[in-house]
Amino acid sequence: MTDPIIAMNANPVVAFLQKSPESFTKADIIRYIEKNEIKMVNFMYPGGDGKLKTLNFVITNMAYLDTILTCGERVDGSSLFSFIEAGSSDLYVLPRYCTAFVDPFAEIPTLCMLCSYFDKDGNLLASSPENTLAKASRAFTEVTGMEFQAMGELEYYVISEDEELYPAIDQHGYHESAPYAKTNLFRQQCMQYIAQAGGQIKYGHSEVGNFKQEGLVYEQNEIEFLPVRVEEAADQLMLAKWIIRNLAYEYGYNVTFAPKITTGKAGSGLHIHMRIVKDGRNMMLSNGSLSEDARRMIAGMMELAPSITAFGNKNPTSYFRLVPHQEAPTNVCWGDRNRSVLVRVPLGWTADADMCCIANPLEQPSHIDKTMKQTVEMRSPDGSADLYQLLAGLCVACRHGFEMQNALELAEKTYVNVNIHDAANADKLAQLAQLPDSCVASADCLERQRAVFEERGVFSKAMIDGILQQLRAFNDQTLRRDIEHNPEEIQQLVETYFHCG
Repeated sequence: MTDPIIAMNANPVVAFLQKSPESFTKADIIRYIEKNEIKMVNFMYPGGDGKLKTLNFVITNMAYLDTILTCGERVDGSSLFSFIEAGSSDLYVLPRYCTAFVDPFAEIPTLCMLCSYFDKDGNLLASSPENTLAKASRAFTEVTGMEFQAMGELEYYVISEDEELYPAIDQHGYHESAPYAKTNLFRQQCMQYIAQAGGQIKYGHSEVGNFKQEGLVYEQNEIEFLPVRVEEAADQLMLAKWIIRNLAYEYGYNVTFAPKITTGKAGSGLHIHMRIVKDGRNMMLSNGSLSEDARRMIAGMMELAPSITAFGNKNPTSYFRLVPHQEAPTNVCWGDRNRSVLVRVPLGWTADADMCCIANPLEQPSHIDKTMKQTVEMRSPDGSADLYQLLAGLCVACRHGFEMQNALELAEKTYVNVNIHDAANADKLAQLAQLPDSCVASADCLERQRAVFEERGVFSKAMIDGILQQLRAFNDQTLRRDIEHNPEEIQQLVETYFHCG
């Protein structure tokens, strides 16, 4: 029987080797390179600016190929991370074979692999992004006995030349079809390339934001992923951003993941959905309702929410998105199907009705396990996030919820079932803690709570120190208040951080 992971997998390396990526070996990679006439190999790895870096190798003989796959290569860590001193900056990068994919943009046949960082002693670099996330994932499992899974909703704007045919309605682009949405085909090709690179995609669609400005059309899009192990979730989002930008460059489009695009228009978030799994079962539900384990997760996020902005909201424009009436959170609370809260419990498939049979009367009753679809969603992060830090921070926060004695009480206290921005709910709003309003405030929150993130060796002291230094360098304590009514200055700020993350 064909393995379902392999049968319809879009990654040509998987299709050729007829193996799941987790079982790829060096011999498999070499065989693929030989049989498919691959001429180059790319090592790729995240830098301290949140972007993907690339090291190219031309393959001229088998001995050299074996050497780079076995030994990796040396890189300058001080040029990649601000917290690494130039005097001891040499690091190694080693490829992770399970991430292999064919570069869809290369004219020369090229195989790419994501890498891990190692220090001078041959140990995984304690402060590297991918290792920090791996440590967070292991610690979660050690404490709870469960696997932490996640997926992201990647929102972005595509900017192209204006045209007069089939004009769209401003700020009404949600799930719009062509020809009113002009960049749907671009998004679909992005999705195909992401899938070929190993991304597990749930769906894609046009989003609310669309407008015209200075002869250009701005269209907001979203690609949402499926839940996978949290380490894979970060890799997939990182590659997706790289693919979207490269394909936009080929099309002659501009693309931005910036949290704020202009005043009065929808900003772009990076909502993260999470679930916990044990023995193949989703533990988010119990008898059709949110489980106590899920509530403990939420409580941990409520406790550490102010610090999570230090990982998920990385530049001053992030805090111009986190304002009332923009479907972005401002206060620390959670609720069901409520887009005014920080952590939302999305609509699940808990009804007894067989909707498939109702829509298709010829179908027999289905017996799919619909409980696997239940997640909870953190709504504060945006495209400026360091993906590995953010997912590691959320993993720590959810683990912390299991370690808190008052977790269920805190979850009860921070639950809301109303739109907290309605005037009628002002009393409830006043009882809730607020998210930070600047990078500096976010850094202050992280410094107060850093011990939780450093527990079990997850976040290194050097990484936390580096994050604090980066955030405080913006010196934006009063920036939002100073220029919130000045569209020109806000636009200058947007342009400064247009290509963040």
